[in-house]
Amino acid sequence: MAGSSAPWIGSAYLFLQSTCKTIALPSLYESSQKKPSIFKALKLALADSTGSLNGVDMLKVHCSHPHLIIQLKFCKQENCRRFLRSYREGALQESLQNHLQLSLAVSTVPLEMELKAGSEHLDNMLKDEERCLECIYREKPDRLRDEEITELEECLKSLVLHQNINNNMPAKDCLSPNSLPLPYSSQGSSLSPEVTFIFQEQQFANRTLTLDDHQKFAKLVSKKWKQVGRSLQKNCRALRDPVIDNLALEYDREGLYEQAYQLLLRFIQSEGKKATIARLIAALEENGLTSLSEELLGLHSNEDS
Repeated sequence: MAGSSAPWIGSAYLFLQSTCKTIALPSLYESSQKKPSIFKALKLALADSTGSLNGVDMLKVHCSHPHLIIQLKFCKQENCRRFLRSYREGALQESLQNHLQLSLAVSTVPLEMELKAGSEHLDNMLKDEERCLECIYREKPDRLRDEEITELEECLKSLVLHQNINNNMPAKDCLSPNSLPLPYSSQGSSLSPEVTFIFQEQQFANRTLTLDDHQKFAKLVSKKWKQVGRSLQKNCRALRDPVIDNLALEYDREGLYEQAYQLLLRFIQSEGKKATIARLIAALEENGLTSLSEELLGLHSNEDS
């Protein structure tokens, strides 16, 4: 595919259409009032699909009724692979529907999606991941990022900056990728069901899980990710059997990090604002993972982390 010294860059087009007659995505995107909300939903859903705000880049959004067409750019094969799996499994569709539902304040936003690379309809070959990657790699981006996309990115960052300042986050952290709300709530602890919780006789503010929590969990939980999943499963329908065993099989080749990452991603996407640090800490404690709990709560010194 790509040479060892050449960067892996590819492009694809994501076609979106709402099956609800009262929701016309192109018309909403063309509205100056609704455009930022639609863009935010797109940005966060794409971030969910790769696990990173920088996993896939939107170059331009085209309005072609009844479709909203997003031109995507991938700069790493692994990010593209994650995106394809999320798309194939329906996780991207579910995530985007959820984000649009929140952004537009409606009860449901049913979507139909289609993925193309050049003349190739990738939906017809999703089971052949390598072939999909090859098709996307062959299609190099034919443009730079649209100025409007850059402006919308800045608006989203400004919104998060304002929210984080209100939540007393240091200004230097407000524009970092971890401060943006990915599949997580940007309002943090203010939307958590419980305001505080106790750990090791100390009181901590409850909050929704962050990307940093997500990555630390995946990195450090190791072989106990399934046991933690069983604990979370008690109050999370999305993790009920056989989901955990299926994740173990599906991501066996990728290893423990990816298995743990996908487990917590399912939990976050399903529980939304109820996916709190308190619930994760309780599951970790139940399985004797005190050190990881301390790490997530910032109790470890730099040399211990």
